Amino acid sequence: MSEATGAEHDVAARLAALERENEALRRRLADGPTTPAGPSGTSARNRARSAAAVVLIVVGALLAPVAVAAAWTERTLTDTDRYVDTVGPLADDPTVRSALAGRLTEAVMSRIDVGALVDGVTAGLAEQDVPPRATQALATLEAPLTSGVESFVRQTADRVVTSDEFADSWDQANRVAHEQLVAVLRGTGGDVVQVGQDGQLTIQLAGMIELLKERLDERGFGLAANLPTINATFTVLETSQLVEARNRYAQVVALGTWLPWIVLGLLGAGVAVAHRHLRALVAAGLALAAAMLVLAVGLVVARGLYLDALSGAVVRLDAAEVVFDQLVAFLRVALRTAAVLGLVVALVAYLGGSSASARSLRSGIGTGFGKARGWAEGRGVTPGPVGGWLARYRGVARTAVVALAILVFLLAANPTAGLVVGIAVGAGVLIALVELLARPLSTARDDPS
Repeated sequence: MSEATGAEHDVAARLAALERENEALRRRLADGPTTPAGPSGTSARNRARSAAAVVLIVVGALLAPVAVAAAWTERTLTDTDRYVDTVGPLADDPTVRSALAGRLTEAVMSRIDVGALVDGVTAGLAEQDVPPRATQALATLEAPLTSGVESFVRQTADRVVTSDEFADSWDQANRVAHEQLVAVLRGTGGDVVQVGQDGQLTIQLAGMIELLKERLDERGFGLAANLPTINATFTVLETSQLVEARNRYAQVVALGTWLPWIVLGLLGAGVAVAHRHLRALVAAGLALAAAMLVLAVGLVVARGLYLDALSGAVVRLDAAEVVFDQLVAFLRVALRTAAVLGLVVALVAYLGGSSASARSLRSGIGTGFGKARGWAEGRGVTPGPVGGWLARYRGVARTAVVALAILVFLLAANPTAGLVVGIAVGAGVLIALVELLARPLSTARDDPS
């Protein structure tokens, strides 16, 4: 009995030693391999790789705001549908409509000389021997008549800019204007859209004024039909950056086309050369989100500076504010999408990492799936052969789900933050189903089905 007891103690001691060695190996695998440091050793190479990864990720993050802004500029300049989608909604904004109606009224009234009309009528009455008192009384009506005519023209202009016909003409005019804008930026000139020396982006209103003249004539103001062609403009944007864009159009297009890919390449290279890839992926995702936050702050600052520069220089500062917000609407969508994408990538990389919290979370989720699977199997519900296949090729299934999610995002015509969240949630649900249905191989072998 003493020999048997000694043997049992020996086996127990060996098992305890093996468990301690296994635990030490797990910690080493989690923390990464450790070898004696040396100028030419693995530790030195790991430090060099980590330093290179930091440099690549930081440079990529610094260039990310420029890349997003350049891509937005390039697409707005070269994609007619995007340009129309950008400026088209301005026709429905009450502030812009009011500003346009005021500009149309001003243009028409500049060609209607009520004083000359009153003088003509007074001279005609004088030739008819009308008493001077009557002609003098008529002359005093010049100011009220001018005010009345202007009010009538403004009411008609308000009707014009709120009509369906105006909305259609605005959309079509901007579609044609986009080609003119590109021509201007290329330096070949344009008639509908013009860029002034100080960076004013203006649209010709001649067509809209003709529409207003027709409406005035229909309402009984026949004088409008005899007015000559009126060339007037409406300022859409005023910034010196337009002059710079015109002077460097080719560079702006090239920058917007290639810089986003360069940024992705830098971030990807930083992850690839890093000693710990998942940690580097977390850092890259967070760096991208932080870069988009910087861009958002920059937009707020730029908006304030832009409106401060226009204060006192334009009649309708509120209209300039609406125009600015609409022009950068797609830029805001892009930066939000990139920020959410960075956060999602960082979260996924963290969940797949080797940190104690990530391992604990995965263990808890796995235990929960195991209990759910056991509960279902206890009631006769099993995945059958599919469960065994998923258990055998679980890594392949996960990779396929991730690849599908990436493909859906890349093929999206206009990715948004909501789309990124939706893809991430969908991929998470699919991976959860894989984990839930995947049965342990021993259980799958014992299953008679």
